[in-house]
Amino acid sequence: METLNVGDLTIHWLNGGVTHMDGGAMFGVVPKPLWSKKYAVNELNQIELRTDPLFFQWEGKNVLIESGIGKGKLNDKQKRNYGVHEESEIEASLATLGLSPNDIDVILMTHMHFDHACGLTKYEGDELVSAFPNATIYTSQVEWDEMRNPNVRSRNTYWKENWESIQSQVTTYEEEMEVLPGIKMVHTGGHSNGHSIILLENNGEKFIHMADIMPTHAHKNPLWVLAYDDYPMTSIGAKEKWITEAIEGEYWFLFYHDAEYRGIKWNRDGEIVDKVGREK
Repeated sequence: METLNVGDLTIHWLNGGVTHMDGGAMFGVVPKPLWSKKYAVNELNQIELRTDPLFFQWEGKNVLIESGIGKGKLNDKQKRNYGVHEESEIEASLATLGLSPNDIDVILMTHMHFDHACGLTKYEGDELVSAFPNATIYTSQVEWDEMRNPNVRSRNTYWKENWESIQSQVTTYEEEMEVLPGIKMVHTGGHSNGHSIILLENNGEKFIHMADIMPTHAHKNPLWVLAYDDYPMTSIGAKEKWITEAIEGEYWFLFYHDAEYRGIKWNRDGEIVDKVGREK
């Protein structure tokens, strides 16, 4: 389990499973000869995308960012289509920290696509129940509304199996919300209409999780947006704003999907000055 220690904050990446998605879709209109120099691709033109939640303790609360791909939630066809070679082992990861899913107090959901939200529920026999029964789950109101009433495009990624069992646990916000002192969720739109990013500030150190408007370090160029984005120009605008602010402010960039890096700090010249890599 990789960790990032900055001051008195320790962030752990739990084993949330993995997907392998089409590289062309993940880099949109960017030609493969360009993006393939920055991110590994396999013979099926797929790139590895982890789905590993970030765990940390904050103000006496146990906090998760995202929830993983889940376990026992996908059928064989879905596993094949999404390149899921490994499902979540969140309980085992938490156990190494002396915790269980019952100990999670807060879950920050940047959006509710299946690869982020499948881990919110689990099967007990034939019944789906909350995987984190004592947690308050935060997401934007726009995202929560579309999750429950998807359109013809989004219904492929917003599944009732991921929300029906957790309705009583969800708290929503409009444009932004300070969930705990120093933790802010900001609605950006772009990847989905309700997509948000997460900002952390602890003893002068700053962190940003841009979720799927910047899913990997290779998406740092504001113009490199996903074909999956519902509103690509909104993604570009949000990336221009927040990447600039984060680099100027010497933030750590934190990733959920990146198969190479867990976190990166860039300087103003675009050089990596600090990083946490993924053990393979």
